[in-house]
Amino acid sequence: MTVSQQIPFPEPVSPDAPLPPRKVIRSWMIPITTRSTPRALVLFALDTALFAAALAGVVLFSHWLAKAAAGVATGLVIARLFIIGHDACHQSLTPRRGLNKWLGRLTFLPSLTPYSLWEVGHNVVHHGYSNLKGFDFVWAPYSLEEFQALPRWRRAMERIYRTGFGAGLYYLVEIWWCKMFFPNRRQMPTRRAIFMWDCVLVAVFGAAWIGALVWLALASGQSAALLVGLGFVLPFLVWNLTVGFVLYVHHTHTSVAWYDTKAMWARAQPFVSTTVHLRFRYGIGAALHHIMEHTAHHVDMSVPLYRLKRAQALLEQTLPGRIIIQNFSWRWYFGTARRCKLYDFKALCWTDFRGRQTSDNAPVPL
Repeated sequence: MTVSQQIPFPEPVSPDAPLPPRKVIRSWMIPITTRSTPRALVLFALDTALFAAALAGVVLFSHWLAKAAAGVATGLVIARLFIIGHDACHQSLTPRRGLNKWLGRLTFLPSLTPYSLWEVGHNVVHHGYSNLKGFDFVWAPYSLEEFQALPRWRRAMERIYRTGFGAGLYYLVEIWWCKMFFPNRRQMPTRRAIFMWDCVLVAVFGAAWIGALVWLALASGQSAALLVGLGFVLPFLVWNLTVGFVLYVHHTHTSVAWYDTKAMWARAQPFVSTTVHLRFRYGIGAALHHIMEHTAHHVDMSVPLYRLKRAQALLEQTLPGRIIIQNFSWRWYFGTARRCKLYDFKALCWTDFRGRQTSDNAPVPL
């Protein structure tokens, strides 16, 4: 048993009592935020080896179905590597700032994610203003009026994104292509040299990845198109599907509110109420490095991924009735996708594309 597991949790706060300030809640988690360089390096080495092994399977397996399975596995391992990089970008993976930056850049390469652009968009914007319309852009819902004012093609895209099947397309187009991969001035008005260099880095890595697959195909007498398709395109699409799904379920729920005024958003103390702890069976949560223990992560970004489970348990025991906890099922997921299309920022409720209310009204922050 670790030291953090030996320290008892604080006494539960009554659901009727005011929510303690974030500073107080974070103080409860201080014993849990200890970072370990050896543990981080082991996780990095393990997932890097899994990535190499899965890619080797694409090249070495003889049957195309086995190659495809290896390609899917590669995409899922990319997601695991990205979660490690996500922690490194938050400076929560190891206690060494420089090491975190290098580990973050390295683990972001297979997902073709520029480290510095993700750091700004995720750490500063998303975490700084979670579920505040006009600031947080990740799966931000339109109001009925905004949706009706969109061009027809953009309304069609929004309908596709929110079918429950469009999460991967949403991330690929709206996040990666528009905001991560050489974004234009409209998407990223601030221009820094590091943004460009990080984009060049992932582009060179992607080109080298494709080039290596073509060379291996020619050297082994295989189809270059098949190897590139199953060893690069398929993993990249699986990665986009995975991250799009994860981001969607983190902040889309009939009990999760969005706000369009900063004053109301601040009164809502959104670090607890705007994210979901989605619980999976069969060890899926652990396979995703416990990123689904997401409330703890938003309360305190310094909690490393290998301590999130303990931190989430602390919050749920100490703040009973305050944390949104959802057992995953496909029925719940597609039900959420059916109900959470647009948002009424005055009534604080979700609606369908016709503006008809589909969820309870969230409490108005006092």
